[in-house]
Amino acid sequence: MDVTIHFKEIDHKLFGFVEGEIDTFTASGLREELEAVKITEGLEIELDLSKVNYMDSTGLGIFVAFYKRTLRENGKVKLVGLSTRLQRLFEITGLSDLMDIETDKKVELR
Repeated sequence: MDVTIHFKEIDHKLFGFVEGEIDTFTASGLREELEAVKITEGLEIELDLSKVNYMDSTGLGIFVAFYKRTLRENGKVKLVGLSTRLQRLFEITGLSDLMDIETDKKVELR
């Protein structure tokens, strides 16, 4: 299964909706989409992962790289809608302490 992401911008906030499985074989497309995001100072980004049913360490690396780039360019990024499995993955790697994660929220703008 592939991974897809689509974006919707409202005011000065960018919402991203990620769907599918993120692993070594599908990650390159997601990486390219996130690298193409133009981050401006003060831009707030919310990535909804509620439709991600699997992610391995490759996916973690992609989100960490995007998080670091966003901070470096004076933006903000929040991950929302993580399943229990994804939440645990971020917790055991210590990334939940580093990144802004809200597990019980789903963006309702689809």
